[in-house]
Amino acid sequence: MKKKFMTAVLSTLLLIGSMAGCGKADLNDSTDQSSVAGEMSDHQEETDAPEEQSEEDNSSLGGMEGTVQQPDHAESIVYMTTDISPEGLMAVYESLGWTHGEHVAVKLSTGEPPASNYLSPDLIRDVVQEVDGTIVECNTAYGGSRAETAMHYQVAEDHGFTDIADVQILDEDGSMGLPVSGGTHLTENLVGAHFGDYDSYLVLSHFKGHAMAGFGGAIKNISIGLGSSEGKCLIHTAGESSSSPWGGDQDSFLESMGEAGKSVVDALDGQIVYINVMNRLSVDCDCNGHPAEPDMHDIGILASTDPVALDQACIDLIYAQKDGDGASLVNRIESLNGLHTLEYAEQIGLGSRTYQLISVDE
Repeated sequence: MKKKFMTAVLSTLLLIGSMAGCGKADLNDSTDQSSVAGEMSDHQEETDAPEEQSEEDNSSLGGMEGTVQQPDHAESIVYMTTDISPEGLMAVYESLGWTHGEHVAVKLSTGEPPASNYLSPDLIRDVVQEVDGTIVECNTAYGGSRAETAMHYQVAEDHGFTDIADVQILDEDGSMGLPVSGGTHLTENLVGAHFGDYDSYLVLSHFKGHAMAGFGGAIKNISIGLGSSEGKCLIHTAGESSSSPWGGDQDSFLESMGEAGKSVVDALDGQIVYINVMNRLSVDCDCNGHPAEPDMHDIGILASTDPVALDQACIDLIYAQKDGDGASLVNRIESLNGLHTLEYAEQIGLGSRTYQLISVDE
């Protein structure tokens, strides 16, 4: 039977503190519940009964101010396990109750050599094979070992992905355009030309920091991640250039990620689900072959049909840490205004920052 825990960050902290190897001795019953409750996320909601969504200030735990207009849609569900294992990953996937199509793409980062924190093939094998999926990725726009298709396939092989499934570089034959509706920067999102070969997408993201976006999770994986080399440039420059990813306004870049992500979801008509793995929580992305060592412990695996709710839940779990755990990651997110991605993505209807967090652990 699934256990529901939504009423305070204390519940989340106790759950995290119970995971093997956590070493958070301060997360025990001596914690002052009143002080913790005062720090709980505005985005989590009770699960016992649905309530009308508040239009009051929905500022995030990062101290950002301002009111975010809530879209009129049902509250999203985010499933979580602290068991970072093939079994835990399968448990959160099965909780989604997803009925996929015949041709499933599993979108992930193949990881930049020599030592990035990409998802281990051993961790994801069972889920990938459960959906009979093809692992897909696009070439980079910044150079490196994955900028050209032949080298990118070699990296996928070297990192063990071809041992567990077929792999396809979606933009090996160029780009295709997806219309962008409701945005202010992009009118078209350029994804890999083979994007349309698949009728369903399972998005597996390693949640972590990012040198340009502040953090990377589900939204980044379906925007920058599914963009062709040209498409990545358009997103980074908010539609100004398809040949260079450099330059441009920071907030416009973050907003363009939301717009590109929404075009993907619209094109798939909702036939897409998301899983974020919160381990090796470095300030650096898997596109960095020499990432900084994490300064916080692993947290768990989360899954949802809503990429905004999923990324928001991961952010809230990071901000709930105590005693400076993960301070460098928080600083990275805030220094780049990373939380604005979530604000804007919600405003344009990509998803909701209000969610119910449900544990699948016994």
